Amino acid sequence: MKRFFLILAAAAAFVSANAESLTRAEKIARHMQDPKSKYVVVTVHRGDWRNYPENSIPAIESIIRMGADIMELDLKLTKDSVLVLSHDKTLNRCTTGKGLVSDYTYDEIKKFRLKRAHGVATDSLHMPTLREALECCKDRICVNVDQGYEYYDMVLAITEELGVTDQILIKGKKPVASVAKKMASHKHNMMYMPIIDIQKPQGQKLFDEYLSTGTVPMAYELCWSKMTPEVKDCIAKIHAQGSKLWVNTIWGSLCGYLDDDAALDCGNPALIYDQVLDLGASLIQTDRPEMLIKYLKSKGRRKL
Repeated sequence: MKRFFLILAAAAAFVSANAESLTRAEKIARHMQDPKSKYVVVTVHRGDWRNYPENSIPAIESIIRMGADIMELDLKLTKDSVLVLSHDKTLNRCTTGKGLVSDYTYDEIKKFRLKRAHGVATDSLHMPTLREALECCKDRICVNVDQGYEYYDMVLAITEELGVTDQILIKGKKPVASVAKKMASHKHNMMYMPIIDIQKPQGQKLFDEYLSTGTVPMAYELCWSKMTPEVKDCIAKIHAQGSKLWVNTIWGSLCGYLDDDAALDCGNPALIYDQVLDLGASLIQTDRPEMLIKYLKSKGRRKL
């Protein structure tokens, strides 16, 4: 079985390097790439959006202080080809502006203020560029570019210039051959992880393609709404392949309702998160990082 092109030569450097000489981000990336690691990597969805505007620099700084491992962010392209952090195509929900991000230059977007989760505008915060976000994250925390594979070449050019390529994970639903071709066009690549919506035809098709081609990714992001035999079978095959399992606890419909709010509402997070760990999840994306990190520490799964 061939090891996938996602691991890259950089992984070997992590394994052989003295742990004391690695930056925090390098240590995290090493655990992400080690199928034998028991460390559970915590990814925070759009940063600390409960206390700061989502996808903002303060939201990133907050999760770094919490001890999170990965900042999950989303990208959009401005009219003058600047990559900015925005989940939505429009400015309406998260800023004081209106209309498509792509209809404005970045200088124009900077005039709008970011809003907090409850819709109140901040005094001075503006939508950051990808460059600004990566400068903040460098050596401190890894980054997951969720919405952004379509800008792969542009993202890679920035990560290479800043020297952070090895701490960036980018995700997508593209066919295996398409991803291989993209990565073959560059000497150095970011980590890549496929997203598998296993209960949808396109998700099953993509997973079957990985299996049939003997392609072993670093990890799979697996999404399911209800635990069924096909989901259990998929998880078993992921582990048998030697890949890691990424579970989204942000919304119940993505994880069979073993989600953060269920963990909060039941009064004992272990009742929910124990089930997530029992599935073999070693990368978890959360909307409640402090609660999840506290739980994982109690389980001895947070020694970096």
